[in-house]
Amino acid sequence: MARTPAVLVRAEPGPPFEITFDGRTLTALPGQSIAAALWGAGILAWRTTREGGRPRGAFCGIGQCYDCLATVNGEPNRRACLVPARPGDAITPQEGHGHAELSV
Repeated sequence: MARTPAVLVRAEPGPPFEITFDGRTLTALPGQSIAAALWGAGILAWRTTREGGRPRGAFCGIGQCYDCLATVNGEPNRRACLVPARPGDAITPQEGHGHAELSV
């Protein structure tokens, strides 16, 4: 048997469920943050910076740095490392401050 973190702590998560990232269907597990589900799918960056459009994803993992901001179910500026993934969540990449509709 593989020595994964779940095996080592004898975790028995519930059944996986689906979320989407930019229209792509991903699998998440109960208790996973959105950042963890994205990482598990090999997605390391899901927003760009306001200045220069540089890619960002999770950095601190505890909600202090704001690098992991994502748009979740149409709501921008959600910290993906703190928001638990829920069945059917639709995550989209966030550009800059996340309020493009307010820009002129």
